[in-house]
Amino acid sequence: MAERLEAAPAAGDEYTQDGTVDLHGNPVLRSKRGGWKACGFVVVYEVFERMAFYGISSNLVLYLTTKLHQGVVPSANNVTNWVGTIWMTPIVGAYVADAHLGRYRTFMAASVVYLCGMILLTLAVSLPALRPPKCGDGTADPNCTHEATSAQLGVFFLGLYILAVGTGGTKPNISTIGADQFDDSHPRERRHKLSFFNWWMFSIFFGTLFANTVLVYIQDNVGWSVGYALPTLGLAVSIAIFTAGTPFYRHKPTSGSPFAKMARVIVGAARKWAVAAPLDPRDLHELDDEHYAKKKAARLPHTPNLSVLSKAAVKTGGGGGAQEASRWSLSTVTQVEETKQMLKMLPVLAITFVPSAMMAQINTLFVKQGTTLDRHVGPHFEIPPASLQGFVTISMLVSVVLYDRAFMPLARRATGNPRGISLLQRMGVGLVIHIAIMGIASVTERHRLAVAREHGVRDSKGTTIPLTIFVLLPQFVLMGVADAFLEVAKIEFFYDQAPEGMKSLGTSYAMTSLGVGNFLSSALLSTVSRVTRRHGRAGWVLNNLNASRLDKYYAFFAVLNCANLLAFFVVCRLYVYNAEVARVVDAGSSGGAVAGGGEENKKREVALQPANVGAVESTL
Repeated sequence: MAERLEAAPAAGDEYTQDGTVDLHGNPVLRSKRGGWKACGFVVVYEVFERMAFYGISSNLVLYLTTKLHQGVVPSANNVTNWVGTIWMTPIVGAYVADAHLGRYRTFMAASVVYLCGMILLTLAVSLPALRPPKCGDGTADPNCTHEATSAQLGVFFLGLYILAVGTGGTKPNISTIGADQFDDSHPRERRHKLSFFNWWMFSIFFGTLFANTVLVYIQDNVGWSVGYALPTLGLAVSIAIFTAGTPFYRHKPTSGSPFAKMARVIVGAARKWAVAAPLDPRDLHELDDEHYAKKKAARLPHTPNLSVLSKAAVKTGGGGGAQEASRWSLSTVTQVEETKQMLKMLPVLAITFVPSAMMAQINTLFVKQGTTLDRHVGPHFEIPPASLQGFVTISMLVSVVLYDRAFMPLARRATGNPRGISLLQRMGVGLVIHIAIMGIASVTERHRLAVAREHGVRDSKGTTIPLTIFVLLPQFVLMGVADAFLEVAKIEFFYDQAPEGMKSLGTSYAMTSLGVGNFLSSALLSTVSRVTRRHGRAGWVLNNLNASRLDKYYAFFAVLNCANLLAFFVVCRLYVYNAEVARVVDAGSSGGAVAGGGEENKKREVALQPANVGAVESTL
């Protein structure tokens, strides 16, 4: 039903109009490929793949401390450095997809690398020769001296970083492949696409829930070999499922290196720094409509923001020289505008680094706190510390559904915005919640330390504090609520605001924010640990968490989030959505055709490429 048209189709409407093709470059019939029929395979893949990834990452800090015998700070930093790499490699994957192989082929090749990394990790935790021997009654023994050898660490981390390379090719492309299954020029498919990112995130966190509950329990109580073999098998299944959907996918053709396009614009503008731009933007260099029609690409109108880059499109006369040389001295208006769209998102990207660093605490320090608390649920069952991450998943799933089915329709009627509230407003709500999370985490940790002192276990590493692990629940639940606002909006924002030929690169911005956030977390933890130990002081972060001062560390994070929120307000005031720019241009060039909407049109931000704005607005 998702593929049926709402009215009699116009001539040629049975084919997609957004430039999508099959793997052989042929036009695709709307009824045969794409839509939710194709996205079903993508969503199912994401469920299984997330089971695999979080089956490794959720409990990694405990494997490093209890099996490889690393300290709290080194193990936490190893986790965040690895996760940071996981989220940074998508930049390379996006480049390969956009410039060379295309999204589908890049994804398939990277999936094989990903699977190889998982297999090596499973061997590393299974073979006795690849891990150090147990010491004492368990690795919580404070006198443990059997550290992992360089070879054992090398094999384990080699598997981790092979996995990271694989995810570099899968992460920026899987969500983009899913979004490509909907044609923005078709009213019904455009509306379906508005909900795609919400349900895509739903699939991610559904798979994560299984990993944080079942797989984590297996790792803690059955064995690490089985606990790693199951997500490896899950990844193999997910790749098979995605491959089975190949006959139903739509594909966007490669459009050249986005980095080279941007570099040509920047170099061209620098070369003509002293050249005056023409008063009439129509005098700037641009190709005719027929060129873009053949490529089925959108021609972007000139905008006044970042005007210095517009000098790359200034015609300076002459015209001699090799064609390759001219590409670095003269760009089209569309190329300039594509570069502007990517560069103007960088301040928004920078704002997301701090909340991404907060998210890194979920599978590091939050988990280590849980190991010190009473984990009994009933007389015979103990909840694994890492399983509290499942509450992040549950709260996120509930929040996404409530947002999509309850809040968004109400807000849409109130604001006229098809999303209910703008993407930046949605991100802002998430930033506020992050402040509350760190404030609550600080108060909870202060209470945990007080109980430890009362029962005389402050200096006893490995001794359980008579306080239920569920005191940590509020900070995990609120983190899921924050994700429903910030993470979903962030992914959708970077995809929608990126130009058509750079969608994979735009999506990789969202991954990059998580990567930089994890590296920032490592840097903050190392710096705070080092600085607070100066002059003979005990320090805030020690191997014995009962003697640490994580309450002060979390309070510092709350202050950092407040400063970040203030910077976010400044960025929001300066940012102009692509659709809003298009309306201003259209109003000036079509005799005020859209001017009658006034302020209402400005409120109705839909984050589309300008060429598609008119078609979509007619359906709102």
